[in-house]
Amino acid sequence: GLGWVTAEYAMLPRSTHTRSDRESVRGKIGGRTHEISRLIGRSLRASIDLSALGENSIAMDCDVLQADGGTRTAAITGAYVALSDAVSWLRDNGKLAKPDPLHTSVAAVSVGVVDGEPRLDLEYVEDVAADTDMNIVCTGTGDFIEVQGTAEGVVFDRATLDILLDLAVAGCATLTEAQKAALAT
Repeated sequence: GLGWVTAEYAMLPRSTHTRSDRESVRGKIGGRTHEISRLIGRSLRASIDLSALGENSIAMDCDVLQADGGTRTAAITGAYVALSDAVSWLRDNGKLAKPDPLHTSVAAVSVGVVDGEPRLDLEYVEDVAADTDMNIVCTGTGDFIEVQGTAEGVVFDRATLDILLDLAVAGCATLTEAQKAALAT
């Protein structure tokens, strides 16, 4: 049978400037949280051969400790490292149907246009002021898994889109190297 990879995303109560209640305490998971969880799961599943997992399911917990913009992209990038660790454990313990289910790494960044300037890894104050805001998820080879973008107030042209995509690919490449370093230890 096929395995599965899923994710749960949550902002911890003191992750933002003002404390917020846990969504579980409120009795309902919000739409934003649910959609980010789905995005993380989709992104991770793009990196793995689910049939190689056998009938194992891997659930990634992505808890935001400090929110300053880009939490969903940071969650994806960190979750890939945890997924790789989980797959290594399954392999080392003989629990995989095939030995190497991961076929690429996954990293994600936010990019945007703030004050007419393309920027990488927007902080919260930049994110709320951005004319254009995007979240880009890439493989370790620079191919795209997901591109989410919107004009927040000023439309953007194809040339700006290309600049932002190039910036995102470069940012993801840097994160991929950091992931490799983390997994080598």
